[in-house]
Amino acid sequence: MSTDIHSKLYAHELRRRHATGDAEKLAGTLLDAQVDLNPHQVAAALFAFQSPLSKGAILADEVGLGKTIEAGLLLSQRWTEGARRILVITPANLRKQWAQEMAEKFFLPTTILEAASYKRLEADGMRPFEQNAIIICSLPFAARHEEEIMTTRWDLAVIDEAHRLRNVYKNSNKTGKALKSALANVPKVLLTATPLQNSLMELYGLVSIIDDYAFGDAKSFRAQYAQRGDANFDSLKERLTPLCHRTLRRQVTEYVSYTNRVPLTEEFTPTEAERQLYKDVSDYLQRDELEALPSSQRTLMTLVMRKLLASSTFAIAGMLHNLAAKLERQLKTDQFVRKAIFEAEADEDIDGFRETREEWGAENIDDDADFEPELLTEEQRATIGLEIEELRTFADEATAITQNAKGEALLKALRAGFDKAEELGAARKAIIFTESRRTQDYLVSLLSANSYADKLVLFNGSNTDERSKAIYSDWVDKHRGSDRVTGSRSADIRAALVDHFRDSAEIMIATEAAAEGINLQFCSIVVNYDLPWNPQRIEQRIGRCHRYGQKHDVVVVNFLNRENAADQRVYELLNEKFQLFEGVFGASDEVLGAIGSGVDFEKRISEIYQNCRTAEDIEASFKALRAEMEQEIDATMQDTRRTLLEHFDAEVHDRLKINLDRSKEYMNRYERKLWAVTKHELGRDAAFDDDHLTFTLKKAVGPSQPGGFFLGKAGLDGHRYRIGHPLAQFLLDIAAQRDLPPRHLVFDYTNWEATSAALKPFVGLRGSIACRVLSVTGVDAQDHIVLAAITDEGKAIDPTAARRLFDLPVNARKADKMPDDLGGALDEQFSEILTAIDAQRADWLQQEMDKLDDWAEDKRTGLKADLKKYDDELADLKKRVRLAGSLQDKLTLQRAKQQCEKKRDEAWRAYDGEAKEIEERKERLLDRVAEQLTQDTETTDLFTITFEII
Repeated sequence: MSTDIHSKLYAHELRRRHATGDAEKLAGTLLDAQVDLNPHQVAAALFAFQSPLSKGAILADEVGLGKTIEAGLLLSQRWTEGARRILVITPANLRKQWAQEMAEKFFLPTTILEAASYKRLEADGMRPFEQNAIIICSLPFAARHEEEIMTTRWDLAVIDEAHRLRNVYKNSNKTGKALKSALANVPKVLLTATPLQNSLMELYGLVSIIDDYAFGDAKSFRAQYAQRGDANFDSLKERLTPLCHRTLRRQVTEYVSYTNRVPLTEEFTPTEAERQLYKDVSDYLQRDELEALPSSQRTLMTLVMRKLLASSTFAIAGMLHNLAAKLERQLKTDQFVRKAIFEAEADEDIDGFRETREEWGAENIDDDADFEPELLTEEQRATIGLEIEELRTFADEATAITQNAKGEALLKALRAGFDKAEELGAARKAIIFTESRRTQDYLVSLLSANSYADKLVLFNGSNTDERSKAIYSDWVDKHRGSDRVTGSRSADIRAALVDHFRDSAEIMIATEAAAEGINLQFCSIVVNYDLPWNPQRIEQRIGRCHRYGQKHDVVVVNFLNRENAADQRVYELLNEKFQLFEGVFGASDEVLGAIGSGVDFEKRISEIYQNCRTAEDIEASFKALRAEMEQEIDATMQDTRRTLLEHFDAEVHDRLKINLDRSKEYMNRYERKLWAVTKHELGRDAAFDDDHLTFTLKKAVGPSQPGGFFLGKAGLDGHRYRIGHPLAQFLLDIAAQRDLPPRHLVFDYTNWEATSAALKPFVGLRGSIACRVLSVTGVDAQDHIVLAAITDEGKAIDPTAARRLFDLPVNARKADKMPDDLGGALDEQFSEILTAIDAQRADWLQQEMDKLDDWAEDKRTGLKADLKKYDDELADLKKRVRLAGSLQDKLTLQRAKQQCEKKRDEAWRAYDGEAKEIEERKERLLDRVAEQLTQDTETTDLFTITFEII
């Protein structure tokens, strides 16, 4: 049995603040998190914690190793410590995935900020960036709100896909500069698989976002590292070591198993009617001016129209009808409606259109709101009328086509895919991705008519169809009263549809809404009915199934139009250059990093479709694009990346093994302590099953109602019990704050299932134990729980052995004498702890001094480079003066030499002034660091008892 004393001790141990870099710091977070323990992720999180003076870190693990999970561990730990101002900045299309993963895996509250929600919060009188939740927003959105972010006091900022900012040192990188300025004084974690792609200056750019004092400036960095081959790589690697952490996939195969991707390409030939429709609409889109597509957003809208045209005749028919109808309404009002008539329709049919528009940098919906409408001229009315007739004709063409060649090819591909899955031993599960909801409706009709009617489940941005609503209703009834039901309809219906797909359906027909934030490891067939041109979006899709936990090879099905030269070239690039469809890992970070943003690649493809009118033009344009990519994926730079960022496999293996063993040990210990506190504090208010670590609460206690609870990650029905659960926090509060009267504990060593050589000599003896907490505040806040024990004969028991006493079976009795005063023994231990802390802080101060010395030397190196330039110029002019043959030439060169000497002297004076300012600035920075390292201490007595060991 445990006692009030055990419960109080365990409660303080579970809530203890750990020193920066202490592996046990993450134990509570790991126990709370709904993730499988992977040691490389723990290593990355610990790396980011390694110094409290650090301004941040770059976590650069290869693609597929779970950098989001690494960041989640950091966010969860900071949230547990009380941080409430946390900002996550990510590409627009990853915002929902971040919110979903933080909620599902770490139970963290998040809110997505974008234009509409920002305005709504502002209208309600709130400060949108100051909420009791982790703020998630896109890169462009954060850049637009630079000043507001700058004036908010953040505890931590995470920037995902940070390689997009690697050219921040260039004046043209406005987004990067805005974010660097906004977050200048905020601790930051940058996530990117490719911190270095084409130039060492990119690495400088990313590091400068973290810490402007890591290197001098762009000029001195270029002079030292970016122009001299490998001469200074050892020095550069040493300076990068505390800032950048990278693990490779091949280094973790002992812990993470990967399956293969198996490509399956289904070719199809469009019918004559489909070919004619494609030609008519394509010719229409290539005109210089169109009334239906406003010029301000013409490029993006043309892309969308082409995607719908390639998707299905049903998708393009609906869009054409609506464009014609809106132009007709425009004619009836006798006015131009300047707001984009296209956007609402695109948003209605294409999930993710808003994200695409934001990624493309297109204007906001309200951009035209202040324009006055203008009356149409007769000429304009006639032009619009002709365009309406054309759109109606095209729409009728599309509507007349009731069978699509690609749809027929899908039926064939599904049969082949299911055959392949069965051959691989996988379940008959396939997810079909389309970019259009109208195409989704068509596929439902097509598959229902071909024996799949009762095997389908849909997934899109709204999920308002009758089938989805029924699945959702049944799911809520089944899981009512458990943690599976969050109360958020959008989150719960996603979970319901995924569960139904896993348990009942064979095929999920999904729009882009399913490409982020859901995990489908049980499905091993991915069908790209519509293939995005953005390789990062394709990787996201395939990554829903081909991810950690997938037990089978994943079949990736793509469709290829035999008649379309551009489609064929796009597929070749995606397949051969991006390596998206086959292999163990899929898309390599070398290639995805080379393009920086998939949107840039998508724009290039869109330009080719829009501007090339012959097969020869298409061939030439794609050849040029391929050549550009080959230049960007440079072998020499890959060698440089390996030299600077990677560690030896043996070294990594040893570190990961230690992290794995320690983390498991800490988690087991924390689990036992939490279980013991819960059992003791609830007593008869709950029925406990020790074998399965579950309990049933019989009545309301604190914040929790009666019901079932389970400790661990088993996914049982009921409430997931963890340190962060409100009931656990309630019980820990009671235990930690309890006043304890003097007690006598009888520890039963004889009936203990374990043994301890340190305790055995004390069996049969009595004594006293005192427990006290030392709390250290400051930049590295931490708590130390110290035990001192002594026998009645005056023999001291080692503190570690004394702590083991509380693992023994025990009985509590009323104390029959006052315990001995153990204050001196406790103070002695406190002195040792504070000495170790002081030594650690001295190390951190030395690291900062070394960093600032390097920074100052970098700055001086940059100044000396200017002086050397003048010295070289002077040496050359002196030589030319001596060699000059005529008097006029000598006079001219002598004047040039004097001018150069004057500039050199001015440069020397500037050097002296700036060198002095650098030293003064370094001293001010060191003073600030020293101020940060000040600390206060406080002690709290937990209990003093008498004991005996039998």
